[in-house]
Amino acid sequence: MNVKYWLRRLLGHLDPPLVVLLAMLLLISGLLVYSASGGNTDRLLGHVANMAVALTAMLAMSLVPPQRLMQFAVPIYVLGIILLLGVAVAGDVVNGARRWLNLGVTRIQPSELMRLAVPMMLAWYLHSRQETLAGRDFAVAAVLLVIPLAFIVKQPDLGTSLLIAASGAYVLFLGGLSWRVIVAGLVLVAASLPIAWEFLLHDYQRQRVLTMIDPSADPLGTGYHIIQSTIAVGSGGIAGKGWLHGTQTHLDFLPESSTDFIFAVFSEEFGLLGNLLLLLLYSAIIWRGLQLAMNAPSLFGRLLSASIVLTFFTYAFVNMGMVSGILPVVGVPLPLVSYGGTSMLTVLVGFGIVMSVASHKKLVKT
Repeated sequence: MNVKYWLRRLLGHLDPPLVVLLAMLLLISGLLVYSASGGNTDRLLGHVANMAVALTAMLAMSLVPPQRLMQFAVPIYVLGIILLLGVAVAGDVVNGARRWLNLGVTRIQPSELMRLAVPMMLAWYLHSRQETLAGRDFAVAAVLLVIPLAFIVKQPDLGTSLLIAASGAYVLFLGGLSWRVIVAGLVLVAASLPIAWEFLLHDYQRQRVLTMIDPSADPLGTGYHIIQSTIAVGSGGIAGKGWLHGTQTHLDFLPESSTDFIFAVFSEEFGLLGNLLLLLLYSAIIWRGLQLAMNAPSLFGRLLSASIVLTFFTYAFVNMGMVSGILPVVGVPLPLVSYGGTSMLTVLVGFGIVMSVASHKKLVKT
């Protein structure tokens, strides 16, 4: 009896349909990582260990009441800004980018923390102003978004900055930002693109855009990734070549096959039909996540949960777009499929928050 009670207490805040869908995606991830690594058992075991840690964190986060998340929103955001400042002043430079902060016992990448801290902070702020929400409140929220973005763009880390910008933009949009402001903002962004191209983008970032337009201009250099990736995607045909039989992967033509370009591995081995099933699985996860978000009992819960789910969509869209050659390569992994513990931990912690918001119906007003 006590065992059943504690199991209900421990697992009762999980959403069974969403957990099953996430588990299916993780199973696909294990199969792909094993294939992409050439049957490397040690790499697969490391990937499974990352899954275990991330799933445990998701379970733990589902137990945290939303009102507790609200209490932590400001401290976590401020801590993230302090860490980003530390990176700007004394961060480690790796491959020409200053993104890591050495704490002595370990190195951390503070920008990863901001993927959740920014939407949590914006959701808290708009929730606290919901009785008198006005244009100036959205202006303040926009400033809260721009501050960490400025640090991250400076590192430079275009992929992470785009994801954080998207997560913040989703909160502002769902919070009721006027369509006139949104359209004006989009027009302003479009008008500023020539200035950004000339003065803000680094040489390698401009090269990525040019490579997307014409990868054949440098087929053995900057265009190699995209050319080999699109060959792998197209060679899968309708039904694919079969698991463990992808030639682009196993003949080592496809770079970063288990991380950023793992979607190309999937496309080659499972073909168009497999891609359609994978898209259906991603769509089901996003649909279920949005259902839970829309049923949240508070503005904070709805904004935070929906932003997390829509950012998950953005992850998948950007990765599949860059692998297919329709978007520049920005180093965004395929969520819950690519090898990598940090990305998987961030995504599953986010879904833990979504399930927490949905299962804790009573939220203390702050």
